[in-house]
Amino acid sequence: MTEALNRLTTALADRYRIERQLGQGGMATVYLAEDLRHRRKVALKLLRPELAAVIGGDRFLHEITTTANLQHPHILALFDSGQVTITDPDRGDSIRTVFYVMPYVEGESLRDRLLREKQLPVEEALRIAGEVASALSYAHRHGIIHRDIKPENILLHDGQVLVADFGIALAASTAGGARLTETGLSLGTPQYMSPEQAMGERTLDARSDLYALGCVLYEMLAGEPPFTGPTVQAIVARVMTEAPRPLRIQRHTVPEGVEAAVVKALEKLPADRFATAAEFAEALLRPVPVTASAATAAAPTTVLPGTRSALSRQALRFAPWILAAAGIAVAGWSLTRTRAAPARPLVRYSLIPPEHSRILDVGGPPVTIQPDGAGLVYIGLVSGRPRQLLRWRFDGGTPVPLPGTDNAAWPFFSPDGEWVGFLSGGQLRKVRIDGGGVATIGAAGTAAGSFRGATWTPKGDIVFATSSGLFRIPAEGGPLQHVALGAGSGQLAFFPAALPTGDVVVGLVGQTGANPTELVVISLPTGRITRLGLPGSNPRYVEPGYLAFTNTEGSLL
Repeated sequence: MTEALNRLTTALADRYRIERQLGQGGMATVYLAEDLRHRRKVALKLLRPELAAVIGGDRFLHEITTTANLQHPHILALFDSGQVTITDPDRGDSIRTVFYVMPYVEGESLRDRLLREKQLPVEEALRIAGEVASALSYAHRHGIIHRDIKPENILLHDGQVLVADFGIALAASTAGGARLTETGLSLGTPQYMSPEQAMGERTLDARSDLYALGCVLYEMLAGEPPFTGPTVQAIVARVMTEAPRPLRIQRHTVPEGVEAAVVKALEKLPADRFATAAEFAEALLRPVPVTASAATAAAPTTVLPGTRSALSRQALRFAPWILAAAGIAVAGWSLTRTRAAPARPLVRYSLIPPEHSRILDVGGPPVTIQPDGAGLVYIGLVSGRPRQLLRWRFDGGTPVPLPGTDNAAWPFFSPDGEWVGFLSGGQLRKVRIDGGGVATIGAAGTAAGSFRGATWTPKGDIVFATSSGLFRIPAEGGPLQHVALGAGSGQLAFFPAALPTGDVVVGLVGQTGANPTELVVISLPTGRITRLGLPGSNPRYVEPGYLAFTNTEGSLL
């Protein structure tokens, strides 16, 4: 036992026998002790002397009494509190500080478990979050805000959750007033602080606790808090300016409804979060939409035309392109339709063209889907002809060649579905879907370098990527405008896809000769590139506000 511990033991000898130190946090040192009067094990917390000096012991003890009457199965009770005089072993002078006593929990903290397991089973994480929310709901109804929800303050005992230090941070803040800020002392933990708390606002409400609980649940599911960094300043900067990385990107077993609830809890503005802990808990338990994988497993399979029991080798070879194009386009059409009509069962299509008009691989996506989901256009080879574009409707029939599209590559639809753009002979061209004629838009391939995809914006521009950068040109023809990247940047743009505003495209950026590519958003007026921090390919916007893309394994996300 250290000299300091001996002195503390002496000072409290009439009430508690101090056995050993359990831990140390930002506000207090925790000791295992025996309550001599009641013959029970307790956790005795000694407030940091410098914090006690700023707060004032009497004021702190007065404020902490408001939490002593909290009685809830998931709140760790407050047994006792008081002041004690001890001698600082380093300076040799006497210091008067504050202690408070709680039940000793024979178990572990949530932090201990996360250090051991990193991530918890989804069901277990939701149960823990629900029990913490129950404790918060009770305390909030009694006017008590915790202000320091974090894994260290969530104890696990016999399968049950106990939230510790209820109201301690509030008592310290209320008693210390503005002097806490003046001394530089911080109440709370940066990784779990709400934006308003991180900014030093003293008037916090229940929604600050809900933000912290959202951070804790995020960590239980993802393995780390939503915002981390090498310094407190770096963490606070991310809390204030960034959105957390999507949970389901990191862990696909997290239900969509759970991710949506966590995102709402982590909103920057308190007004955008849940109003109460009960609302948060209810949202975590709501039935969630059927995921694409679950729906696909249960859905009937329809094979159009040329029915076969399995995909041909040719279809398998183009599976990533077809999955991205067909999955995203049909998903967007389906989501738009279901706004006004009942949901329809998901149907899987295996599209195998006739042997005389097979799909060709020419170095880019060979398939593009009509915006209304009625059919597709693909690059095919018909006997005795050069490769060309063929239109194939989903309601039956055989593929029909589009005249004037010889040697076509990189097909893409106009937003209204009336035209198909494509590359041929170094020129961007367009053809009417009904076969009514071909028009040249402008040079793209030869002058600009290797072609890497194009999109047709709602404002009537064609945006395309090459090894020389990202460019746009009016769909009716006109001057070519450089948008972003370019020679010497060491970066390449791939597969731009227009967003509904017409001024922004989503796409990919990768380093020359490197893999994988990263999803980005690019402003057409300014050329500004915003990185999304997600590796992937074939991004597409899907109503009513999603980004669909494929990962390196070829799964549609």
